[in-house]
Amino acid sequence: MPAESGPVSGQAAVDYLLEVLDLARTGPAAFRGISPKVGPQRVFGGQVAGQALVAAGRTVDPERLVHSLHGYFVRPGDGSQPIDYEVENIRDGRSFSVRRSVAYQHGKPIFFMSASFHRPEEGLEHQAPQPPDVPAPDAVPTMAQRLARYPERLGVWAVIPRPMDVRYVGEPGLVAPGDRPADPYQRVWIRVDGKLPDDPLLHACVLTYASDLTLLDSVLSVHGEVWGPGGVAGASLDHALWFHRPFRADEWFLYDCWSPSAAGGRGLATGRMFTRDGRHIASAVQEGLVRRIGG
Repeated sequence: MPAESGPVSGQAAVDYLLEVLDLARTGPAAFRGISPKVGPQRVFGGQVAGQALVAAGRTVDPERLVHSLHGYFVRPGDGSQPIDYEVENIRDGRSFSVRRSVAYQHGKPIFFMSASFHRPEEGLEHQAPQPPDVPAPDAVPTMAQRLARYPERLGVWAVIPRPMDVRYVGEPGLVAPGDRPADPYQRVWIRVDGKLPDDPLLHACVLTYASDLTLLDSVLSVHGEVWGPGGVAGASLDHALWFHRPFRADEWFLYDCWSPSAAGGRGLATGRMFTRDGRHIASAVQEGLVRRIGG
């Protein structure tokens, strides 16, 4: 996918994301992944987390579905180089399987993840309701529409593939400083901008990828802050995700996010994901580095 082709969206971008997530097996529990040819110099955290989950899931009985993952970003990834993943089998029990998946570049770990897989079973059932009065995704501007006023702030976003349709209910953190009202809640509609195969592991890996796109931005939303010049620089430090109910990542889900705390140059963000019909499908928590640029 050459840079001169410009930003690719829709099914073409989705197919390219599937290529990125389709790791090559290099050993019984070893895999190798690539990064998009057009993208930021530092590997996107959601990509490495999604690939690490692909690696872990390929060593588990397909009847056991991932229900949680916990990961730490320890070094920035180099987007020009492949990433090697090694998976350790921690345990295979009667109902659960646990794996440790570590991403390496240049002989050093850049990310590691613990992931747990569970054989589906019946049990107690309840959930908190989704937030009320949120406009439907079709009533919310696309990211391209929101950012059309700020061509000077697009940066790499103007050329990278766009496999996800991301629609902020409020202003995103890519607008100009002063143009974002402070809001304690950040709500975003997200879906894959095309169709995915039916593999549940693949949908979980794509949701993992998507879960890192906007979550840390909810820390900035509390203050009406933005990313980039005149605002804040940030990076994911750790990320946790729990999967509650079946879902498809190529159907709309609402990412309802808020930040309970920010201090010491770090911000904590949490989010819940709901389908359009109100089913709570996943929950995420992330801490990230948030530093004022020039501070």
